[in-house]
Amino acid sequence: MLFTRPGSRPGVASTAAMTPALLLRNVRKSFDGPPVVKELSFAIAPGEIFGLLGPNGAGKSTTINMVAGVTRLGGGSIEVFGYDNRRDYRITRRLTGVMHQELVTDHFFTIDRALKIHSGYYGAVDDPAWRQRLIDRLGLGPHLHKSMNKLSGGLKRRLMVAKSLIHKPRLLILDEPTAGVDVELRHSLWEFVREINREGTTVLLTTHYLEEAEQMCGRIAIMNHGELIALEPTATLLSRLRDRRFELLLERPLAALPVELLPFGARLEGEGRRLILSPPPERSTGELLALICRLQLPIAEIETRRAGLEEVFLELTGMNRRPARENLG
Repeated sequence: MLFTRPGSRPGVASTAAMTPALLLRNVRKSFDGPPVVKELSFAIAPGEIFGLLGPNGAGKSTTINMVAGVTRLGGGSIEVFGYDNRRDYRITRRLTGVMHQELVTDHFFTIDRALKIHSGYYGAVDDPAWRQRLIDRLGLGPHLHKSMNKLSGGLKRRLMVAKSLIHKPRLLILDEPTAGVDVELRHSLWEFVREINREGTTVLLTTHYLEEAEQMCGRIAIMNHGELIALEPTATLLSRLRDRRFELLLERPLAALPVELLPFGARLEGEGRRLILSPPPERSTGELLALICRLQLPIAEIETRRAGLEEVFLELTGMNRRPARENLG
């Protein structure tokens, strides 16, 4: 879908068609104290599912609130599909849908009433067919005539997703959308997010479920103490740590650890029946397998494990090096 600036000729592609879905340039913010967001810059391409991760207090929600216009920028600029979110705020609000982390509901409206009027807040005309699709895909049908103060936490989150999409935004921002919800909702929500992404909606996601980010996001940015400390394709980010682990279950116990395996971080466990290998980055998997075959070890089963996003996240943010007491809370 092409976006044209006000005053451009209909049917003529604008340069905005080639601009990022979201562009942050040197964004910063303070609340009467140290900076919460420090010179933050990144761009999200149209059609991406982009992850923004970081520990509590990293500045993620403040960044999202500045994009959404809920929080005033302390400096820098934000553009949505080429439109400045301060100068062209009416356009950027309509192009953006935000599901905030906090539960925000109109307590005395029913779900049906809330969804019928919500698109009007963005100057968009209610589309009954689209509204019904959201109701069906998010499982809200049986609850349409319930007031929102009588909904469970999971249903309130489903409603918030529907409200963030009701005006058909081109950029969808989901701030911890599955926090505290059941497994069924998590799976159905991600299925729907992938569906609308295939149809052209760009998605910015924050989550504390790192396996979700690993499965959903093509690129991931990691914030810590208000700063961007990593921004890479997910596969590249995962390759930063070469934490490989091989666990060999043996048919019979080894009396002693073969000295040839010591350079591969080998150790014996389980009364000699379990051989654990943690090779350093300079040792290839092929080299290790060739050595195992040469030693003719009595192997019954092999399990392998590689570092996931959680290990990368902990390493980059330094959380794996903090004392246990510091990580509490």
